[in-house]
Amino acid sequence: MSRTPTLNERAAELCRTELARSAELRLELHAEPGQPLLVDAGIKARGGLAAGLLLARAAMAGLGEVRVVPWHASGWGGPAIAVYTDHPLLACMCAQYAGWRIAHGKYFAMGSGPMRALAAQEALFGRLGYTETSQVAVGVLETPELPPAEVAGQIAAACRVEPHRLTLLAARTASQAGTVQVAARAVETGMHKLFELGFDLSRVESGFGVAPLPPVARDDLTAIGRTNDAVLYGGEVTLWLRAEDDELAALAARLPSSASPAHGRPFLELFAEAGHDFYRMDPHLFSPAVVRLCNLQTGRSMRCGELRLDILERSFQA
Repeated sequence: MSRTPTLNERAAELCRTELARSAELRLELHAEPGQPLLVDAGIKARGGLAAGLLLARAAMAGLGEVRVVPWHASGWGGPAIAVYTDHPLLACMCAQYAGWRIAHGKYFAMGSGPMRALAAQEALFGRLGYTETSQVAVGVLETPELPPAEVAGQIAAACRVEPHRLTLLAARTASQAGTVQVAARAVETGMHKLFELGFDLSRVESGFGVAPLPPVARDDLTAIGRTNDAVLYGGEVTLWLRAEDDELAALAARLPSSASPAHGRPFLELFAEAGHDFYRMDPHLFSPAVVRLCNLQTGRSMRCGELRLDILERSFQA
């Protein structure tokens, strides 16, 4: 009887296949004997839309589909990133969520991807009751520079894998690939908001989300503002789950980003007030603008939240 692959094994197989066409994806591969494979998808490398889709799919351990689609909301009408998964707990919370803060000296990166389940350095994994062991590890870094050898080695050690079995895909936020991979987090933000509200995520069976793809910003700080605004004020998510209708009704009012007192201002303003530290911001802000809940148990559905195209226009033109 065949064994179910781990999240990291799934991601490693995806990378093995896709990196064979690295030139087509405009990636730069950095591999030293015995060291982690570093994949530049948008730091010095040109990268592009396809590179961003690879980052998003690898971050979800291959358990989600990601596409560039039209977004027809009035006032923007440009491209959007759509994502769907039938494994939202594993794909979004155990893999894609950027919960690993990687800091060493002056180096900093937001770490996501299934490598997080190996390191299990976040309290989230204790609450979810999930960790895994694997001989390979794959992670995605949102960072303006590739990790130095010492940092990459520390990541491998935290994941308990041999350094040469670690693959790190990296892009700065102010790049095509970096912008795509953040915009692909609409379902993840909805799942994380449910987690913050204490809902049992094992009852969520599928998720679909779409968020507008912002223009690539001139610098990373502006890009962080635009990509977060894309989800907070333009993201629309549908979750299929099982619960009592009154339980979902109580959650609905608290789910969208508009439930946070911080809602209604561009992300960059709020980020500056928090000292440019994500972890000092109101965690209830991080949610899509609109959430639809489809109850597989009763057949009823409900919608909460609203799009704020006025804030998107300000943000995308900053």
